[in-house]
Amino acid sequence: MTDRYQGFVSTPVGKLLVKNLGLPSPARLERWSEGSPLVDGTVLVGGRGRMADRLSKTLDSLGIAAVTEDPEQTDGTGRTTYKGLVFDATGLERPEELVALRDFFTPLLRRLDSCPRVVVLGTPPEQLTGAARMTQRALEGFTRSLGKEIGRGGTSQLVYVSEGAEDATDSTLAFLLSPKSAYVSGQVVRIGAHGRQDAVALPDWEKPLAGKVALVTGASRGIGEQIARVLHRDGATVVGVDVPQAASELQSLMAELDGDHLSLDITHSDAPQRIAHHLREQHGGVDVVVHNAGITRDKKLANMDEARWDSVISVNLLAPELITRELLDQGVVNANGRIIGVASIAGIAGNVGQTNYAASKAGVIGLVDSLADELSDGITVNAVAPGFIVTQMTAAVPFATREVGQRLNAMSQGGLPVDVAETIAWFASPASTAVNGNVVRVCGQMMLGA
Repeated sequence: MTDRYQGFVSTPVGKLLVKNLGLPSPARLERWSEGSPLVDGTVLVGGRGRMADRLSKTLDSLGIAAVTEDPEQTDGTGRTTYKGLVFDATGLERPEELVALRDFFTPLLRRLDSCPRVVVLGTPPEQLTGAARMTQRALEGFTRSLGKEIGRGGTSQLVYVSEGAEDATDSTLAFLLSPKSAYVSGQVVRIGAHGRQDAVALPDWEKPLAGKVALVTGASRGIGEQIARVLHRDGATVVGVDVPQAASELQSLMAELDGDHLSLDITHSDAPQRIAHHLREQHGGVDVVVHNAGITRDKKLANMDEARWDSVISVNLLAPELITRELLDQGVVNANGRIIGVASIAGIAGNVGQTNYAASKAGVIGLVDSLADELSDGITVNAVAPGFIVTQMTAAVPFATREVGQRLNAMSQGGLPVDVAETIAWFASPASTAVNGNVVRVCGQMMLGA
């Protein structure tokens, strides 16, 4: 769907009004397409810590052009611009050393290409004490603030890398430095948390899910459809699940993707058993489980009837929990499998008229928290928390409300279903074994919420 405001501000009149009235000016975001390089430009690597010696090698293995010296600072020649900046801050141990961030970034911020990427690497503060803990925690405020300053479609992220997980950053850097993370900014990602520090080499970064089976609930339309398409693009055999009322759309999509389908109500008492049986008998198990199905039944709590409350909790929270437990208890999830929930910014920041929905989506985050230390065989659990994503459902929202919702983020625009799908594909990658227990917002760095 076209963003009419974005189109208007790119006209001569629109540019004049933006300049004189201080209106939001959303940049056109770059999104990845098959056959394109991960990064179309050069990434400058800086900082001195335990990651420094590995970074250039890691980026080179991903086909990303990286340099460790800025020509303008070394010999004063040319005016080099950069598509990305990566700073290793793992070596910062005292608050006074934080000035290294200013020294590195300040001269470079005016020399970034459009839609640039900034990634800061640190050590999880909870693994440190004293001044070192303070200093590493400070990185969060820095990267989130930079995400709101960078502009031009740029993003800023913080990646905390546990000691021992230094070689497991490939999939995360590939995602965060590429256009696949177009609508993800101001996020804190932990690598090596919850006992996962494995580094898995991928034989084919173009098809990381080749030979894998992916279950996607609510797959017939909207965000679920895009999740199915992106996982198929990455090589997975997709098993789509949706309600019987959507059977025709589901069957058409799965036929197009050479996938499989199940038409059932995920809240039915036998749904977990039917899904587990189908995956075991027809596919020998499952590698990726995406709990995308969700509904809204909005009312202020004073007017909330039991049916509205129960239906939302059942679909959005109870069904994912029961299906996950059944698949795990029966051993249907293969080793190095992925369980991925779709939460919401509403579950983090809350929303008027959505006490039931926000409770269910916060519960999805709780499901991630409860399972992260419980899983074995390299299985991980993570969640995405979308913000304002432009779908047919949001198109029905009143114009003024929709416009406000789209502009209340650092990118001044709504995201697309593919932005959620790309984030899920990063979690789903076999190389993301060390990415466990994370909740990543896909919200353009919404101004509300943590």
